[in-house]
Amino acid sequence: MNDSGHGRYFWCTRHHRVEHEADVCPARHVLGPYASAADAENALQKVRERNEAWEAEDARRAEEDGEEK
Repeated sequence: MNDSGHGRYFWCTRHHRVEHEADVCPARHVLGPYASAADAENALQKVRERNEAWEAEDARRAEEDGEEK
């Protein structure tokens, strides 16, 4: 990984590490791009948070649909 602080960063799901655009695995193995290495390192946490929010929204909508019927 390039530590220059410039460019784009990715989280590699294959190697479980941050990778810089200069040396990144194929797209099927990465999340991103992110503006910083720190953002890339937190990618899986962000995915979990978004999934939880979407699941909560789905549950809320399902509940509303059940009340209307």
